[in-house]
Amino acid sequence: MDITNARSMEFYRRLGIADRLRAVAVPADRRMTVTWATNFAGWELARFEYPSVDETRARTTHVNNGTATLEPSMRVSQVLLEPVLREEVDQRAPLVETMYGWTLESFSDNGFNVIATLLSPNTGERRTVTADYLLACDGASSVVRKQLGIALDVLDVRSMLVRELGLRRLLPALARNFRAAAQRPMSGRFALVHFHTSDPSLSAQFGHFWHLQSPEGWTLISQDDAGTYTLHVPLGVGEADDAIDPRERVYRALGHRFSLKILAANAWTPRLTVADSYGRGRVWLAGDAVHQVTPTGGYGMNTGVGDAVGLAWAIAAQVQGWGGSALLTAYEKERRDVALRNRTAAARHAAVRGAILTANWAGMHSERWHGAATRERLGREIRDLGNLENEAWGIEHGYRYDSPVIASEAGHPPPLLMDRADPTTWPGARPPSVHLTDGRALFDLFGAGFTLVRFADVDVSGLVAAAEVCRVPLAVVDVRDAHARRLYQRDLVLIRPDQHVAWRGDTAPDRPAPLLDRVRGAGLESASSMSTVTSTSTKGAR
Repeated sequence: MDITNARSMEFYRRLGIADRLRAVAVPADRRMTVTWATNFAGWELARFEYPSVDETRARTTHVNNGTATLEPSMRVSQVLLEPVLREEVDQRAPLVETMYGWTLESFSDNGFNVIATLLSPNTGERRTVTADYLLACDGASSVVRKQLGIALDVLDVRSMLVRELGLRRLLPALARNFRAAAQRPMSGRFALVHFHTSDPSLSAQFGHFWHLQSPEGWTLISQDDAGTYTLHVPLGVGEADDAIDPRERVYRALGHRFSLKILAANAWTPRLTVADSYGRGRVWLAGDAVHQVTPTGGYGMNTGVGDAVGLAWAIAAQVQGWGGSALLTAYEKERRDVALRNRTAAARHAAVRGAILTANWAGMHSERWHGAATRERLGREIRDLGNLENEAWGIEHGYRYDSPVIASEAGHPPPLLMDRADPTTWPGARPPSVHLTDGRALFDLFGAGFTLVRFADVDVSGLVAAAEVCRVPLAVVDVRDAHARRLYQRDLVLIRPDQHVAWRGDTAPDRPAPLLDRVRGAGLESASSMSTVTSTSTKGAR
């Protein structure tokens, strides 16, 4: 993982750790450049350049039209991000207890609590944990998902391209020069080589880059702009990932020899799957346990962050006694819809790469006139296909929830676009991020529970009183800012704990209790008060 998108950074800001994460990330003054080249020592074919964190912040403050996020995205390697998150969790004792070196072996849900059996692979010791909920963040091979018998839906990529995206023009490109592509068939697997080098030559040819990519299929990612890189190379059919020394694999792909230290090397297989269910009863799943996508777009980890936020507030509502069980079924509906949409986008981006990979690039390494002509044509085709992979703002932060705990309204909702996130407070949407005239960010005023943003002198005492009766945490934030009011489209906008719109209106509801029952997921049943939550991972942390 090498990109934490802007929506994830908004969540990290809310937790108060965004600045600490940026301290280990690529410096904020570095631009993000995606370069296509013949090879490392060859010619540039096309370039897509994006502003730095500093430039994005300056533009967002100046434009302030609700189209941007409060936080820019962040380039940071997973190996740097995860230790910071781990330290943050460890520092929250005794609210959180962490145990390393244990894996989940089995569990049972008796309707009142969950009993889990944990195993220490090193010692063979077992222990039993009883908790109110089991939250499974245990990866693509999830033990929990398998024990629940939840199947994975696998995307039919070709049907998706034709029926869902209408990208028929890509299909001829994918088929073009098929005979040449068939002479070096791919297995669908990739070799990953993670390495470090102090050789300055890697930035001498194309400058500081984020991604360096070739029509031959490999991608080189600069993880920190300080000598740490990850190379992904497609494997041929029948080719073992260890058939070639990792160092030689780097040299062959890049066409350049230099001093380097191998940090990790392994094979991986891209997947496009979404679980049929996200859980039931007192057992729920999030992250790779319920969805796996290709790296194109960076939607894997970032979708998981959204899952964590969505599941956490739904569980908190149960534990604190004010939320109904419908919040958990709504979690599945909301986050599964996002996962399906993100999977489609990742597949679309992968298809664009496939179109470039199977294009006729024979001769692009030649120094003669036909080599220059081939490179010019390839560059034009790459620019025509575009780089939506890194520009799909509608996927990253323009998604919208549609579930029974959202107060729907009459009319036609704004279209969900892949390449654009237009500001809206239509119920279920992420509200616009806007800076007020006094310089404050409106997002920073949202509370830990529900927040009622009030732009006019509307009496909301009945709604506040009803929230107190059902113990829904509700903060009223008064804003008198004409620009923000225009962007928020109503005098009253109710924001959920996950910073999505639950309801909006120009007057308070005559009967506030039904509205609150809806947004807190309470039907005829009464929410019971809970006390403990357990999160497990087969990778060893609880």
